[in-house]
Amino acid sequence: MTAFEEFGVLPEIAKAIEELEWTLPTDIQAEGIPLVLGGGDVLMAAETGSGKTAAFCLPIIQIVWETIKDIQSGKLQKAAADKSSPPWTMSTLDRGGALAVSPDGLRVQSREFKEWHGCRCTRGARTGKWGFEATVTDEGLCRVGWSVLQANLDLGTDRCGYGFGGTGKKSNNKQFDNYGEAFGKSDVITCLLDCDSGEIRFMKNGVDLGTAFRANKDLIREGMFPAVVLKNAEMAFNFGDKPFKHGLPAGYLPINKVPAEEEVKNTNGQGGGETLTIAKNAPQAVIIEPSRELAEQTSNQIKKFKKYLDDPPIRELLVIGGINVKEQISYLQNTGADIIVGTPGRLEDLIQGGYLSLANCRFFVLDEADGLLKQGYTDLIERLHKEMPKITADGRRLQMIVCSATLHAFEVKKMAEKLMYFPTWIDLKGEDAVPETVHHVVVPVDPQKDKSWQNLRRHILTDAVHAQDNVRPGNNSPETLSEAVKLLKGEYVIRAIDVHDMDRAIIFCRTKLDCDNLEKYMRQLDRNKYSCVCLHGDRKPNERRANLESFKRDQVKFLICTDVAARGLDITGLPFMINVTLPDEKSNYVHRIGRVGRAERMGLAISLVSSVPEKVWYHGEWCRTRGRNCWNTSLTTDNPKGCCVWYNEPQYLADIEDHLNVTIQQIEPDLQVPHDDFDGKVVYGQKRQATGTIYENHTQQMVPIIRELTKLESEAQLIYVKRHLMKLAKLG
Repeated sequence: MTAFEEFGVLPEIAKAIEELEWTLPTDIQAEGIPLVLGGGDVLMAAETGSGKTAAFCLPIIQIVWETIKDIQSGKLQKAAADKSSPPWTMSTLDRGGALAVSPDGLRVQSREFKEWHGCRCTRGARTGKWGFEATVTDEGLCRVGWSVLQANLDLGTDRCGYGFGGTGKKSNNKQFDNYGEAFGKSDVITCLLDCDSGEIRFMKNGVDLGTAFRANKDLIREGMFPAVVLKNAEMAFNFGDKPFKHGLPAGYLPINKVPAEEEVKNTNGQGGGETLTIAKNAPQAVIIEPSRELAEQTSNQIKKFKKYLDDPPIRELLVIGGINVKEQISYLQNTGADIIVGTPGRLEDLIQGGYLSLANCRFFVLDEADGLLKQGYTDLIERLHKEMPKITADGRRLQMIVCSATLHAFEVKKMAEKLMYFPTWIDLKGEDAVPETVHHVVVPVDPQKDKSWQNLRRHILTDAVHAQDNVRPGNNSPETLSEAVKLLKGEYVIRAIDVHDMDRAIIFCRTKLDCDNLEKYMRQLDRNKYSCVCLHGDRKPNERRANLESFKRDQVKFLICTDVAARGLDITGLPFMINVTLPDEKSNYVHRIGRVGRAERMGLAISLVSSVPEKVWYHGEWCRTRGRNCWNTSLTTDNPKGCCVWYNEPQYLADIEDHLNVTIQQIEPDLQVPHDDFDGKVVYGQKRQATGTIYENHTQQMVPIIRELTKLESEAQLIYVKRHLMKLAKLG
């Protein structure tokens, strides 16, 4: 039995892990795997490269595989319906988290004031002409109609659902148009479907309101189900078990008269005890990553872990931008997916379009959650969580797993309190600290002392912040000094590479434009000596993927990237890292320099810190293009708001030092690191080699200490013997 099997991991998964040459679980894996397997919500923090991806992927893969296997073998049966209940009912499983269904399945209620919660019927039809009645039994907002299984439970907000609301509007794909008239408490709405022509219409208290929609016939052939969505409202349904209050038009029959062989079962709901099945486009696990690269990295790990789980196979799908969305839709519709790994934007597109259902999701994972929240995805995360059933089809509670570098950040704690169910915290990161294997230094960039920028014949292209300013040598205006800093930083990067003979390093820039400019400059100087690639959000996915792979395989020496693009990427064996600009987030400094000094190998992290304020781009929400082709060089404090700020690196450095409770060593602009550091025995990128001097005369140095310990031990034993003899004498 392997070490991983002792934690409850399946032998098939353990075999795949063994092939990766993982002998023992890491600390985060040892803590996290049993907790996830045990069924609880988990918050975990650990450094990049600590194995946290496996800590949540391994148990998720195992549980998903076991669930699929149980479904195929028939072990998982839906709860048998009450024999006194009619077979056509509203589903107790295919419903929103705040929507209640009565025991007979014919009345639904939601007391949520702010949000819509929906529900679908247990059965549907794909041919014929059918109708059912829905009666408003309490005041509130409601919308009733028809949808397919792929549709959102929020009826009428995607292309797969057709609803008629109490405000008198019909809706499909978020298009709300006037139709008929408003309705409220005690009104009876008859919902009519002609599967053969695609016509959908409604009646209010027996009055035909006319054609509302012409539904796609291909969509109808998937099966149309009675559906409803409520906001602080209640409705009762009659599918034909009792006489209708208002007769159906000629040619229409009650929906419960659909012949058994023509019925379409709601695979997301209760169906009278039949074997549970899961729709192809309804995954059991959704893992959200903040970047495409990290999503690809996690997806690749899943492929390796599931290698020997082939009966039944696990289907995973990578859902990221830059890949043809039609391919992803086709895969969901034809092949299906059990585990989805994706970025927020593309996930939202597929869910809103009705192509991806959350009806069977039992794992919701936010990797690098602090990054997701900082990127503004809080509302999206909450919306997705609301669409997921809190109790799954097999009676398990939805599990939420959150991984974050900063578990105690306000945003993360607030989200955990709101969405998670008594989560267990695993914080192996502790207080931010710099590993002993990392030598980090600061280089002051002072254009008032180093005037070499005035005489550069060839220099880096700057970000054009000062294109309209009168910057020139001899003019010591803040704008001129700011431009000088940008020129000097380009030179210092090259100098650092040359002085330390760097042949492999990651270089962090503040903006995508800074990355592009540095890449161009290094290639202009010497394409071979300074071979480099860029990694940031404006590069096409295929290029980003190729650039990352070329760096990992040592085909290029330098990876130039932004914080967002590099978050969470596990790139091993890095000896050097350069901060062209300090991050404004204290935790990101530790995140960046933690790229080097791993696996007990020594690393050097160099930060270039301007001694004067530097004017930089800052495109906020007010910027219509968020920086794309924007040349608004006014300050954000101007009215109207501009897209630039003055960046105070000395203050950021002070904040970082205060956060780490250290004083970071400063070195001269010649970039020479003192040789006496680390005993002068450091080769960056290699393990620290102990020499004879460390243990020289070791025995002789320990002799006095050993003698003192021997003396103390002898005295302690004598005291014990004396006290024992005195005790015996008293007893005698």
